[in-house]
Amino acid sequence: MNILRIIFAILLPPLGVFLTTGVSSALLVNILLTLLGYVPGIIHAVWIIAKQNEAYGDRA
Repeated sequence: MNILRIIFAILLPPLGVFLTTGVSSALLVNILLTLLGYVPGIIHAVWIIAKQNEAYGDRA
């Protein structure tokens, strides 16, 4: 599932964040970053996914 989240984060960054955190402040920040620039949205999405995997011991 992590690979799928990363692929979604590259293609559509808010979708990758939504699959990781659901509706949260991170999703709103990512939507804003994606609207301001596609690359910052991708970086933020991959960072959120990596941080979540680290926090949960890579179980997801």
